[in-house]
Order: sequence, then C-alpha cells, then structure tokens
Amino acid sequence: MNEIPRFLRPFVVDHPDLPPAVSAAGNLDLYLPGGPGPHPVVLLVHGGPVPDDLGVSPRGWPVMRGYAALLVAAGVAAAVVDHRLHVVDAPEGPTVDAVSAAADVAAAAATLRARTDLDGDRVGYWVFSGGGLLSADWLRDRPAWLRAILLSYPLLATPAPLLPVEERLHLDPRFAPIEAVAEAGAQAPPIVLTRVGRERPLLAGFVEEFVTAAANTPLEIIDVPDGQHAFDVLDDTDQSRAALHTAVARAVELIRR
Repeated sequence: MNEIPRFLRPFVVDHPDLPPAVSAAGNLDLYLPGGPGPHPVVLLVHGGPVPDDLGVSPRGWPVMRGYAALLVAAGVAAAVVDHRLHVVDAPEGPTVDAVSAAADVAAAAATLRARTDLDGDRVGYWVFSGGGLLSADWLRDRPAWLRAILLSYPLLATPAPLLPVEERLHLDPRFAPIEAVAEAGAQAPPIVLTRVGRERPLLAGFVEEFVTAAANTPLEIIDVPDGQHAFDVLDDTDQSRAALHTAVARAVELIRR
C-alpha cells in the first residue's frame, strides 16, 4: 500500500467545512466568514521548495484548508496562495527561486488589500516551513497594514555553508530572516513563532538564532515540546491541537487590533 504523501495527510484539528472559495486570482483562493465586511484577512503561505508537478497545488492541501477553516470559524477571512518556491536551474547551480515566490506573495497581498470586502489595513501573514525564508522582506520593512507575522516550524536560513558543494542550493542573500529581524528590532511587526521540540537539529539551530536575534522585537513563542516538523499533520495529539488553537487565537487577536 502506498503511503499518503505528507502534504495530503489530514489536518489534526477537526474543523467546520470551508465556505466555497472566492477565486481572487489565478493562484489565490479566498475564504470569507459570515456577516458584513470588510473583514481582516490572514494570508497563508505554504512551505517549500516544492516540485511544480505535485498534482495537488498547495491551495488544495488539507493542512492549508484546515488553517483557513479555523480562521474563518473565528470570524476572519483567510486566503491561500500558490507561490513559486521551486528549485530552478541557474548559471550558479540549482537555486531556490525565492524571488519569484516573494513576488507571488506580494501580488497576493496587493490583490487582497484592493478588495472592498476585506480590510486592507488589517492583514496578517502566516508562513510555514520553507516559506519562512520569504518572511525576511516583511520583517525588514514592515508596511503599516501588516498586523502580524506567524511562523510555524519555519526554515529561517539555508544550510548551504554546511553542505558539500555538490549538495548546495543557492539563494538570493535578501532572504535571510535572522539578519532581517535583527535589523528591524522594535520596528518589526508582532511575531508569533510556533516552535517544535523534535525539529531537525539544523533547523532548530536556525530557530534559536532567530529567537536571539529577535530579542528586541515583539516576539511570542508557542512551544510544541513533543511536536515534529509538520506536526499539524504528523502528530495527532492534544498537544498539537492546543498549540494550533492558541496560534489561531493569537492571529485573530493581532490582526483585529
């Protein structure tokens, strides 16, 4: 029997059905809560790098739909964007195309902010895993309308210097969240970091470097001591569910300020 791919595993929190998606753009699905708008909105940014031929785009992954459903049930809009965080061939060698991915996310935010059924001055970004690299722009130069950044088991640096040359992936140096958060200091947006206790050692080290660099920022940490990377689909436990409900509640509180 074939194992279910991680990205198709069920979300560990039961949730109401999502309302029909509003196609806000070709790569962007929007889910609106009931009641009159304009609604605050959280933009969900998947991880990667991902292949571009998975068959099910991130907008259809149970984990992305699960987070969206919890946010909508809490009374805020949720949007899921497909972005191009792929590995591409480049003259310098295999490269993580964070530049294209960041452009996709910025365009999604602009599309959402232009809608009259959304409150363009109350937007949150929630990034996962490799999508954490894309947070550097938002940390370094926060727009006034960005109310919070949520980071779930994020990748916050690349391990290239620690790998043999033939295994390295290149990345534009602009995508360095650890340096960006240190530069931002108190000007950074509120940050909610969900940290897992069973993270891969290299990624866990980057997370601790980020926490140190963020000493002067409005940083909150939600710990999942027994959680692993992608705990929201891999660890069907009360601890996982408690952490997820806490993170959703903080997202809603912060973007409604």
